[in-house]
Parts: sequence; structure tokens; C-alpha cells
Amino acid sequence: MRNWLRETVNRRHLLWGSLATASGFLIGGAAATGQSSHAERGSAPPYDANGAGHHGAHGHMITVGDVGNARNGFDPTSLLTDWNTGVVSSLPDGRTLRTFEIIGEDKEIEIAPGILFPAWTYNGRVPGPSLRVTEGDRVRIIFQNNGSHRHSIHFHGIHSARMDGIPGAGEIGPGEEFIYEFDALPFGCHLYHCHALPLKRHIHKGMYGAFIIDPDPARHPEQADVARSRLLGTPENREWQEFVMVMNGFDTNFDGENEVYAVNTVAHHYAKHPITVIRGRPVRIYLINVVEFDPINSLHLHGNFFDYYDHGTTLTPTLRTIDTVMQCQAQRGILEFTYRAHETGLYMFHAHQAEFTELGWMGMFDVVEAAA
Repeated sequence: MRNWLRETVNRRHLLWGSLATASGFLIGGAAATGQSSHAERGSAPPYDANGAGHHGAHGHMITVGDVGNARNGFDPTSLLTDWNTGVVSSLPDGRTLRTFEIIGEDKEIEIAPGILFPAWTYNGRVPGPSLRVTEGDRVRIIFQNNGSHRHSIHFHGIHSARMDGIPGAGEIGPGEEFIYEFDALPFGCHLYHCHALPLKRHIHKGMYGAFIIDPDPARHPEQADVARSRLLGTPENREWQEFVMVMNGFDTNFDGENEVYAVNTVAHHYAKHPITVIRGRPVRIYLINVVEFDPINSLHLHGNFFDYYDHGTTLTPTLRTIDTVMQCQAQRGILEFTYRAHETGLYMFHAHQAEFTELGWMGMFDVVEAAA
């Protein structure tokens, strides 16, 4: 009984209470206190699907204030579409070579208003850069470790054992450099992360990112149109609104449990800064789960359904017409949907683990008409 009480108090009540007191940061409503009273806090303004009361639509169940994006050096809104396609050149056999430079470094980042986290980063951001290549490209990653610990980059995909990023195959110490090189296969929504030990701590500290391999339409003549729609820069691809969402969590007191959850690092950022979506255009989300310490995460879409491509390695959906998808640690996939038949306004998305939602993993799409 005593252990249960200590664990419960530590994970939710005591932690959030102490953080709020120390930093001035506050989650409203039941998230912080376990009890909510509109009489005490004032009634939440009614939900307005046409845009009024963006911040009141959640019943005050969100963090208060904003983080310093300039101090962090990255803005979660920009991270949604900030693709890094590398420096492009040609190999003697005519194939494309894409070269990336990634630096590992220690950096303190703000994950919720007033909550600083001592992260280990790729290129100074969490998640690291969203690398995007085409199926069959030669990929070269020059990795410089400027951090205070041994690090590596392990890519999910097909490559040789000596390029695997595990200890003895690409793990390097502070001040060292390693060059990973392999062909981009298979196409899909993948990720990369540090594979130094202890593995869960290196991942949880922020060393991960999206690795998207677009399908080459020439290799898929039977579904070339679908493949072109995913190939960045084609006319078919430009019709889509594409976003990358990396679901992550942060153990702020290093007790092996997360106290803050988010998409692209900052708790409730997309609740306060809804993602603009043009009503008549389709939406594609590259969704990746890198939450450590919790085995399952999820995404639930309000007022809509989507098709899902598990791992993104197929051109036909693996699940059709669903509104919630679960992902275990390191699982990822592609969601496709549209608001073409909907009213304009705010549409929520969040993890369907209510605890995760209250602790940061919730956002909104702001569906608008295209500009005239």
C-alpha cells in the first residue's frame, strides 16, 4: 500500500504539482489536481467550430503559456514540413547520391512552458532532422559526435551489418566522426535513432528522427500514380498536405516513467497553434512513435476517419476507414484522409490514452477554405 501510494503521488500529483510550483507552469483542470470545478475556474467558453475560442475548446485541459521556440532553436509548427533532402549529386552509375551531415550534441530544451529538459540531440533539435530520400538513392550520412557520451545512428531499413549503428558498427565517442552509407530500401515511413547503451535512455533523451523513403514510380508501374503522389516535389505530391508527427515523451525526473507527452516535443503546441488544413486538399501524416517507458501509443482523429499504411511499405492501405490507430514503440505508418465534405473549423486529434492527452499529447486541425 505504501509503495502504491508513493508511486501514484510521484508520477502524477507530486510531480506536476512540484513542477508547476517551481516553474509557474500549470496544467488546468483534472490533469493537475484530479478534481475539476467549473464553479472554481469559471465555465469554459462554448466550442466554436468556426474558430472562436481556440484555447477554450479543450475545457482548459492544456498547459498555460508558450515555450521559447527561438531559445530551443526549432518551432514545432515548422517541424511538420521541414524536410531535409540532403545535398544531391550523381554517382558514376547515374544514381542519385544524397549526403547529410548530422551533429550529435547535448542541449537543454523547453518541452512545456517553464519545463527544461537536458536533451541529447541530432543537429540541436528534437526530433532530429526529417530526412527524405527516394527509393534506391545512395544515402551518405556524415555523423559528428560533439556530445558528452558515445552515440550512433541506427537507421530502420535495409543495410549492411557494419552500417547498423550498434556498438562496434558505427557507435563513436565524443569528438569522433563516422560515415554511414547504404541504399535507401524499402520505401516507407521509417525512423532513425541512437543505438548506444543504455538504449532506452539514449532514445528517450531525444536522439531520434523521421527517415522517409519515397517510392520510385518507375519501380511500381502498376501503381505509378499512387507512388508519384508520395514522391516529394511531383505535381501529384503537391496536391497533398503532408506533415510528419513524431510522438514522444519525456521522463523529467528520470524515474523510468514519462511526465510529459507530445507530438514533435512541445506539450500541447498544436492545441494552442492549430495546424492549418485546406478543406479541399487531402492530408497525409507520417506518424512515428518513439515514446519510451510506455509500450503503446495511439492517434485518434475527431469527426473523421482515415486509411492507414502500416510502416508505409505498401501502396494500398493496410487498414481502411478507421479513426484510431495504435503503435508500439518504434512502430510507424502513414495516415491519409480529407476534410473535403466537412464544415470548416477546429477538429481535435490526440492519443486515446487519456493520461497522455492531459499531459501534452493533443492538438487541433484548423480546417479552412482555400484562399481565393
